[in-house]
Amino acid sequence: MTETIALPQPHELSQREKDDALAAYLMNFAAWGAGLPIPSLNLIAAWVYFLINRKKNRFVAFHCFQACTSQIPTTLINMIGVGMFIDYVLILNRDLPRFFWPYVGFAVVTNLMYLASSIYACVLAAKGRVHYFLVFGRWAYARYYGPHAIALDGSPAHRNLPPAGF
Repeated sequence: MTETIALPQPHELSQREKDDALAAYLMNFAAWGAGLPIPSLNLIAAWVYFLINRKKNRFVAFHCFQACTSQIPTTLINMIGVGMFIDYVLILNRDLPRFFWPYVGFAVVTNLMYLASSIYACVLAAKGRVHYFLVFGRWAYARYYGPHAIALDGSPAHRNLPPAGF
């Protein structure tokens, strides 16, 4: 028999739970807050926060997991760019390759999209709502709620629902 899990609705969550979920997304900006150009610092901060808070409740764990897994591609993109710059300019003392500046443009666009979606998810988490990132939201939902989760009550406009297709 499968266990049916009710998705928490905004009015059922304490302010502390909402704040903990919001803080999960703030960990994605740890390097900016520290003023350091270390791309992996955001990922480390997000994973440490996840490890500390993953057992609080499903709502907080969902947001922590989504925040830290969604940070992985952005961190890799940033690490490649910083690594290329350090390798070519500082170590090899050569000009940057032709593809570096288009790559920087791609990285900037990716970071801006990630920034916007993280801020949006952060605002919704503070209200007790969920926002599903494209891939990582479905992964986090499957991990913490599963296909048998249901939305019980709450007004239709302010209800946490499963991602489309579940």
